[in-house]
Amino acid sequence: MNLRATLRETVGNGPSRALRREGKVPAILYGPNTEPVKLTIDKLDLEPIFKSGAVAQKLLKLDIDGVDDTTNVMVKEIQKHPVSHNLLHLDLYRVSMDQKIKVMVPVVTTGKCVGVEMGGMLQIIRRELEVFCLPDQIPETIAVDITDLDIGDSLHVEDVQLEGDVEVSAEVNFTILTILSPKAEEEEVEGEEEEEMAEEGEEAAEAGEEPAAE
Repeated sequence: MNLRATLRETVGNGPSRALRREGKVPAILYGPNTEPVKLTIDKLDLEPIFKSGAVAQKLLKLDIDGVDDTTNVMVKEIQKHPVSHNLLHLDLYRVSMDQKIKVMVPVVTTGKCVGVEMGGMLQIIRRELEVFCLPDQIPETIAVDITDLDIGDSLHVEDVQLEGDVEVSAEVNFTILTILSPKAEEEEVEGEEEEEMAEEGEEAAEAGEEPAAE
C-alpha cells in the first residue's frame, strides 16, 4: 500500500496538537544506519491502511514530498489517546527488502476440534507469534489445525508448519493452545471464586469490618 508524507520541522506538544487539529498526524521514520526523519501524514491517507486491518504487518511504500525515491516502511508503533483513541503519533521503520525482519502475526484456528465436541474448552495461550522473514513474505495469519486435538492435548510452537522461508522466533517449545477438560474448567472457576472471597475478606479486615456471610 502507498502512503504519502511531508517533512516536518516543528517538534513538541504544542505544534503536534496544532497538526492534529488540522487533521494531520506527526510521525517519525527511522531505521538501521539512517538518521531519524520527522514527518507529517494526513489522517485521511491513513484511513485505508487502518481499515484494511493488521496494520503492523503491512509493507508500505512511503512517498515523501520533495524526496525522489520511495521508501519501504512498516508501522512500528502506534500511539493513541487513552480515552478518545484518536491517533497521536506513528513510528515508521525503514526496511530493506533483502533483509529479514521480526514481526508479530496473529494465530487463527481451523477445523472442528474433537476435544471441544466432547465438552472440553479451547484455551488459546498465544494469540500472536513472532516470525522472522523477508518483508514481502509476511503471512497475514498463522493457521493451526485443531481438528485432531482431544481433551488434555496441547499444541506447541514446534508443531506449527509455515510455508516459504518463514521462521518462528522461539528459543523454547512453548504452548500455543490447549484443550481443557470440563473438570479443569470447574476447578479454575472455583479457584477464582475462592480468590475473590479471600480478597473481600482482606479488604473487610483492613476496614475493620466482618466479611459478608454467604
